Amino acid sequence: MKYTYKILLWGSLVSLMMSGLVSCEDYLEKAPESIVSESDAFKNFRNFQGYIEEIYNCIPDKQKSYWTTSWNWGDDEVFNLEGSWHMTNQVDLGNFWAWQAGRMAQNGSWLDKSNASPTSTNKFNKAIWPLGWYSIRKANLGLANLDKLIATQEEKDLIAGQLYFFRAWWHFEMMMYFGGLPYIDQVLPAGAKPTLPRLSYQECADKAGADFAKAAELLPIDWDKTAVGSNTLGKNQLRANKIMALGYLGKNYLWAGSPLMKNGAQTGGGNTYNYDETYCRKAADAFGELLSLVENGQTQYSLAQFNYKDIYNHIKADGATSRFSDIFYTTGQNWLMPGSTEAIFRGSSTDFNGSNWNTTKTFGPKVQGLVEHDNIIHQPTANYVNFYGMANGLPLNHPESGFDPSQPFKNRDPRFYHDIVFDGFKYVNASMPADMEYLRYCGLHTGGTMRGAANGSRTGYFIQKLVPHTANKYDGAYNWAGNLHVYLPYMRLGDIYTMYAEACAAFGGATGKSTKFDKNAAEAINTLRDRVGAGHVHATITANRERFIDEVRRERAVELSFEGFRFNDLQRWLLLTEYPYNVKTSQEFDRLENDDFFKTNDPREARVANWREQVILTRQFGTKHYWFPLKVSDTSMYPEFGQNPGW
Repeated sequence: MKYTYKILLWGSLVSLMMSGLVSCEDYLEKAPESIVSESDAFKNFRNFQGYIEEIYNCIPDKQKSYWTTSWNWGDDEVFNLEGSWHMTNQVDLGNFWAWQAGRMAQNGSWLDKSNASPTSTNKFNKAIWPLGWYSIRKANLGLANLDKLIATQEEKDLIAGQLYFFRAWWHFEMMMYFGGLPYIDQVLPAGAKPTLPRLSYQECADKAGADFAKAAELLPIDWDKTAVGSNTLGKNQLRANKIMALGYLGKNYLWAGSPLMKNGAQTGGGNTYNYDETYCRKAADAFGELLSLVENGQTQYSLAQFNYKDIYNHIKADGATSRFSDIFYTTGQNWLMPGSTEAIFRGSSTDFNGSNWNTTKTFGPKVQGLVEHDNIIHQPTANYVNFYGMANGLPLNHPESGFDPSQPFKNRDPRFYHDIVFDGFKYVNASMPADMEYLRYCGLHTGGTMRGAANGSRTGYFIQKLVPHTANKYDGAYNWAGNLHVYLPYMRLGDIYTMYAEACAAFGGATGKSTKFDKNAAEAINTLRDRVGAGHVHATITANRERFIDEVRRERAVELSFEGFRFNDLQRWLLLTEYPYNVKTSQEFDRLENDDFFKTNDPREARVANWREQVILTRQFGTKHYWFPLKVSDTSMYPEFGQNPGW
């Protein structure tokens, strides 16, 4: 089948003024690109859905947008020295201009690309800023031409629901980094001088909220259970649905009600608990409706199981029907796209083996080529690893936690053992040459074999949540036979539980709840704790609203660690500029066990001495760093489109 194709310009706000229709992937199958009339593009469901499919094709894959890429810009991650050009390090330096293509040749950022293309299937050609404006115009063109569609009511609802969803989604993705923007909800005349002013964040959120709400009304929970979706049965998981729309409706309102959006950019942290309760109640209701549908078994979504017989190797227990790790990566499953039962919103990931072009080789030690290819390593900061509390559910610094600095890896939150590689961890399972055996077990103590700043860990830890430690030269998980496929969802169910708890806590503390869901804020957090086998939120914490909000934030840090949410969370909480969230630290300690200990003992049982943290860097941020700078070429277009303060 043939679809509309016309070359457009993109790369800045100029794309808003360009007219035209562009071809896309066929609803059912690939099709050649061809110029056809606008009336043909919108005349029936199959053509119209093909037109929309291109918007899905525009969604960036954060992990694979460059050979080695960067998406954790908060206090959560640091690169080894050779990765200083990545966006993570540029944010550390306060160089927020680096998000723009051309400011730093290639910084691994998925926010901007000079070669962004809506029709390309190359993962390197996707970026939020250029393709966001392009997709918004495409959504508006579609909405303006709904009257041309000859279709059933179900088909009309599916088309309109997707268009409303994407118009809001692309605005929201840009608002998180740049604040209030012109909210484009009409087809702007080609060649006309733009005059639309920037709205406040909350004004934008109101418009996005209206679009997400319309999408939630029009879209089904599960496309597979519609007459239209039966034509593509089993291939509808990525298409916008009611659950996605409700999730983003809630997220949009929670962000609008967050301290930054209510109080404005400021330092000092004094307003970090000062939320807009009206927006937070709206957020809680959207999340509550979603979670009620999920827990009543009315959706295809559920929390992935956290049930392991070997947690270090992510081997699920006998009888477990899903696996937490499968949310982020799959192996030996014929390149199955990650997500399990939990991922709610994802873009496409058709280049599955693109995972192994470098993403899966950027999380482990490069010592002696143990993990091959480019010398780039994502590393968790020690200050962030400290958020992983104890198995009893208490934070490390709670007087009743039981944390013992002489056995710091013992009795930790089970997610610690799943996500974090620590000293004594058995990194290689396969056979190794005799002269490499000294690297089988991680030497992450001070002066250890894997603590080199250039090719090891600067912090005393590695990450294996998103990529298994077996992605190394000898275990070979990243070889073709391993079928290792990685992908980070934009939204998942664990994310919804934490956001629901935060929204409810904003207006009601630990007992705050929506009328649309049976659980209160504390019970929502405890649902996630029950999943992993960690203790419930302690009574000394639930008794105080601010302490409970702190605990919700800690839970969010652990549950969503390294998934790309932390920068935006610190930003909206007005904590980006504040100690201790503006420092990155390493964990220093001395081993008291010899190497043979780890061959027969669990590394969590190891004893250490001189447990201490050292600061690697301090980020010198001011109020201007709460928003990224806009492109000068865009802010120079017309007076009403102004630059963010301080830039």
